[in-house]
Parts: sequence; structure tokens; C-alpha cells
Amino acid sequence: MEDVGRVPADISPLANVEPATVPTLDGWIESLMNCKQLSELDVSRLCDKAREVLQEESNVQPVKCPVTVCGDIHGQFHDLMELFKIGGPNPDTNYLFMGDYVDRGYYSVETVTLLVALKIRYPSRITILRGNHESRQITQVYGFYDECLRKYGNANNQIFCLHGGLSPSIDTLDNIRALDRIQEDISEAFNHNNGLTLIARAHQLVMEGYNWSQDRHVVTIFSAPNYCYRCGNQAAIMEIDEHLKYTFLQFDPCPRAGEPMVSRRTPDYFL
Repeated sequence: MEDVGRVPADISPLANVEPATVPTLDGWIESLMNCKQLSELDVSRLCDKAREVLQEESNVQPVKCPVTVCGDIHGQFHDLMELFKIGGPNPDTNYLFMGDYVDRGYYSVETVTLLVALKIRYPSRITILRGNHESRQITQVYGFYDECLRKYGNANNQIFCLHGGLSPSIDTLDNIRALDRIQEDISEAFNHNNGLTLIARAHQLVMEGYNWSQDRHVVTIFSAPNYCYRCGNQAAIMEIDEHLKYTFLQFDPCPRAGEPMVSRRTPDYFL
């Protein structure tokens, strides 16, 4: 697969995004980068376009290197901005986000809307996977559903990235490709069977932002520092270069003057 490096900020969007739409997308992204939510009509238009873009992608989406791999964000918008400071802006940096963009944090709407807008604007420079919190049932428990009501009424075929880890019923990438989307140790054998060197996952809080397991066949990446504004953990992202060499960049929560009140307390247990 062809490698790509840094690209200028005016990289062209997806071919099926009309040229007239680009200034609109840029305006939305500029507002969202300042944590200003879009109108309900604009969010609806964004979702319609996102559906077109994402339906064209595979269940196992190829990703070009170099790429920066990121874990859970959970609505911590200001820490997402810190992540972009550490890892570089999109589209200059090619990003892979492994899910769980919403719930628990105070800015789930702004967080997921920004990532979706970037995906539409620069589809070849940002990949967004679905986590367990990108589902109706989970978001009704952990805060995103209520926030919406309040505010609106695999890289280079060698590193396999996914949100929660492997299923005992999945042996090959072809098994995943054959799944009827969208639905909701093994690691060494899975890597061997598929010619992989590493599995990168998210989903699980790790205090230093990343953690190796399964004899270094699996790495967990978590990108929400001070998770739930009380866990005291660092966050991390993983940069992978064109030679598949990877480094981890750790970061702490960004300073914030205060956060808005929430109407209900989220559960103490994690999911």
C-alpha cells in the first residue's frame, strides 16, 4: 500500500463532496474548533453527508502510514484540542480514532460533530471507528442522549486497529469483512493467521495512556486524560511512521476554567 506523508492544509476533500460544500464544511470546522455547536439543521446535513462517506468504506478499512492512532475521547473536547496540539492538526497529520467519542464528558456533541466534519472534509486523512459507546442503548445511559436533548432538543495491512479487542468467534479479517454491518488468548494466533504484527485497541482506561499486553501482541491506547474529570490518568496517542516504527506521545489534561453543570450523574461503573 502506498505511503503518504505530511500534506498541505488545503488537501482536496472526497470526490463526491461538491466544491460548493467545501467552504460550508470549513466554516463548520472553524466553529467546532472553538467549541461552538452547529445548528440542528446543520448537524442533520452533516449526518446525511457522513452517511454517504462512511457507507463507502469497508468493515476493515485500509489506512495508509504514517498514521497517529488515538483511543477513547469520551466528550472531553478540550483534551481533544490538546491531542491535536500534541499530534499535529488534521489533515497535516493522518489520524485513526478507535471509537468512544461520546458520553461522560461535557462536550460529546461538539466532539463527535467535529470528528465527523473532519472525516467528510478530509476522508483520506482521518479514519473513525465505532466504539461500544456509538450505540443508542449505551448513550441513553451514559450521557450523550441527554446532552443532545439539552442542546437541541488497520494500518498498512500489518497493524490491526479496533475498539474493544478481539472476539473468540473471529479468526480472520475476512470474517469481519463478511459481517452484516452494523453490529456490535487469540491475539497471537490472529496476528499469525493474518500476517499482522500488532493489534491496537482502545476502550479500557490505562493510567499511563497506553499499555502492552499479550506478550506485546496487543497495545491499549486511551486518549482521554483525567478520565471523567476524576481518574487522574495520563492520555496517549501512537504515531506510526512509513516504516511501521511507532512512538507513544503522552499528555495531561489541558487547563480549563470550569465546566457546565450536568442534569444527571453518570454511573460510577465503567462500560
